Amino acid sequence: MKKLFILISIASLALGSCRENKTETKEVIREVRVETETPQENKEGILERAAKKVDKEVNQEIDKKIDEIGNDK
Repeated sequence: MKKLFILISIASLALGSCRENKTETKEVIREVRVETETPQENKEGILERAAKKVDKEVNQEIDKKIDEIGNDK
């Protein structure tokens, strides 16, 4: 009877200690909006910047032609 009691106690200790401890974890996801100030130049697209550059060059050529016409008089 003692041997049976000892065998049952050892078996219960062995099985009881092998259990996994469940730890409950909670995953929290936060969405945060970040507003940054961008310079005015970066708000324009590449087409707008290219158009401004071309407009500047065209305006310089027009000014040259106007000066040439004005000098003829």
